[in-house]
Amino acid sequence: MAEQPADKKSAYKKLGARHKARRRAVDLLFEAEARDVDAADLLDERAELAARDQSVAPVHAYTRTLVGGVADDLDRVDGTIESYLQDWTLARLPAVDRAILRIAVWELFHASDVPPVVAVDEAVELAKELSTDDSPSFLNGVLGQVVLVAPQVRAAAAATRAPRPEPES
Repeated sequence: MAEQPADKKSAYKKLGARHKARRRAVDLLFEAEARDVDAADLLDERAELAARDQSVAPVHAYTRTLVGGVADDLDRVDGTIESYLQDWTLARLPAVDRAILRIAVWELFHASDVPPVVAVDEAVELAKELSTDDSPSFLNGVLGQVVLVAPQVRAAAAATRAPRPEPES
């Protein structure tokens, strides 16, 4: 009988499609920042490359959602992150931490199918895989504060999207 990982849930999660999509989104956001190009343009470039070259993995639909969402809402996402960094600036953070935070904050504000605890847990897991030893706890602390305001941000966004009733004549 093959040995089971000590933490089967964690091992399974790391293999999940959404986890892989988030990791690819981090990679794309990181690369876009390093190359000083628009993340949405880089995403389109990669999708076109995958369509032409079968040796390049296709871009997962959720990766597209994340990168496109972060690119569209970058100013608000960054402003939110900045407001919860104590004695730090966004520019001082490692680039990979910025990418992870951007994805998590976007998910907290916009991904209604992702429970807040999952968005935070995924960000912490990505930080464990990709960043410094101090990053998981730091990101968890920042995101723990963002989680508190996320319901109000979602409600405000839903209210502005809701169709307005027609005035009666």
